[in-house]
Amino acid sequence: MTTNESNEQARNDGATNAPNGEKGDAAKTNGAPVWANPDARPRFHILYEVGPTLVVDKQPGILTQAPLGVDSMEARVKAFMNCRDNREGKRYLGVPHRLDRPASGLLVFAKHARAARKFSEQFEERTVEKIYWALAGGEVPEDSGTWVDYMRKIPGRAEAELVSPIKPDAREAVLHFRVLKRLEGATWLEIRLETGRTHQIRLQCASRGFPLLGDALYGSTVAFGEQFEDERERAIALHAREITFVDPTTKEKTTLRAPLFSPWRDWIDAVDGEAFIDELFPEIKSEASAEETSGETDEN
Repeated sequence: MTTNESNEQARNDGATNAPNGEKGDAAKTNGAPVWANPDARPRFHILYEVGPTLVVDKQPGILTQAPLGVDSMEARVKAFMNCRDNREGKRYLGVPHRLDRPASGLLVFAKHARAARKFSEQFEERTVEKIYWALAGGEVPEDSGTWVDYMRKIPGRAEAELVSPIKPDAREAVLHFRVLKRLEGATWLEIRLETGRTHQIRLQCASRGFPLLGDALYGSTVAFGEQFEDERERAIALHAREITFVDPTTKEKTTLRAPLFSPWRDWIDAVDGEAFIDELFPEIKSEASAEETSGETDEN
């Protein structure tokens, strides 16, 4: 939820709100949104929609972006907005940051280019505050700390590796963590990224002997959630839990938190009575091959 109560929110019933009387995507009758197509339903979980800003709780197993014809969050959001507005054809949707396919949590979209630029500036200047929750296999001995490494994305592969800092493509990776709870076989971590490298959290945990649950790519042998036949649809225990940004419409600092999806229920209790999300929307299959998305560069 947002900590700024003056900002109205949109839940996964798809309601659109515009603050301070500003014109949004829907007309209003007695304060309730009226869409061109009131039967439109999103195939994702909306957490916040104010003016051009849309924030969703991304389910695990779906790409943030993908080539045309391949299912992704970007494609689902565009399709929903077209359906809601009773329109067809191309439409703009800015994607100022990304999440790895098997990860879940907060994902920000911008419905026009000006808002996308504002968000991109905030991410580039590192003024956006992001908190991740992760379940790392094994017992992390320190209660808190900072991990510093040098890493690179392996060319042509959706994978990263640690490298010497003298390598020309080496990038510094810095994260700060604290232990929320030690569990049987895992450690529940809160992580704040100082940098945002491809697969940073996954690689830095795994390189220290604590691969995230479900993350077979980086050495985990522990299943996390439903084991779909298509391994690309499986979840890992990484969730973008909280984000703080300046809303480009209201100019106010806004904090949002994303509820956890059901795989977490097997490991931790509900937080402050918050319900786990059970509803997962199935992937839209296409003829696109796995190779078309093998080079994805989604970031934590």
